[in-house]
Amino acid sequence: MPLQNRVTPTGDIIATPHRGLFTGNRGIIHDPATKTLLNKRWSTPAWITCLCEFRGWRRPVMARRSWTELFFLDEATAFAAGHRPCFFCRREDAKRFRAAWEKGNGVSGISAKAMDAVLHGERLDRGQKRLHALPMPSAELPDGAMLQQGEESFLIVRGKALLWSPAGYAVDDRKLTEAKLLTPPSALRALAAGYQPVLHPTATA
Repeated sequence: MPLQNRVTPTGDIIATPHRGLFTGNRGIIHDPATKTLLNKRWSTPAWITCLCEFRGWRRPVMARRSWTELFFLDEATAFAAGHRPCFFCRREDAKRFRAAWEKGNGVSGISAKAMDAVLHGERLDRGQKRLHALPMPSAELPDGAMLQQGEESFLIVRGKALLWSPAGYAVDDRKLTEAKLLTPPSALRALAAGYQPVLHPTATA
C-alpha cells in the first residue's frame, strides 16, 4: 500500500505508487508510528525540493520524527506546488535558481528565507492553493510553467500544453480558455529569466 507522500502540482499530497524524480519536504507533517499525515500540510515556510540520492544516505520513509519525505514527478511539479531547490543537497541548482530569481524579479542579494516568504504568500490563500491570472497567453509561458483548468493540471513545453498525471505527461488537445497559473509568479519569472527545470522524460518524449 503506497504511503500518502506524493505532491501534485496543486500542492495536494496523495497516495500513488509513482515516486518521481525528486523528494523534498515542508517540515514535519506525519506521525512516524502510523506513517500517516497529520492534519496540517506544512510546518515551515521553507518548502524545498531535494535529490532522491545524495552521498549514499538512506532514510526509511516517514519512519522518524524528522522531516516528512515528499515526492514529486519532476521539478516543474515541485515549483507549481510552491517548492524551491534545496541549498544543501542541490546547492548549485539552488544558486542558479536564486540568480534567475534575482534577474527575473529585479532584486539582488536575496536570501533563501526571503524567497520562502515571497513563495509562501504566492502559493497559499487561506490555507488553500492560490491560483494566479495568466500574465501572458499560455503559449508564451516559459518551459516548466504549470496551469490549472478545472480538475486538471498542465505543463507548458515549447508553447504546448501537456496533461499532468502521477505517471507523467500526455498530449492533450483541449483549449485552455479558463486556465489559471499554478506556478508562483516569482518562480515563473525565474523560469522566464533562464532557469531550466528538470522535467520528467515524458515531457519531451
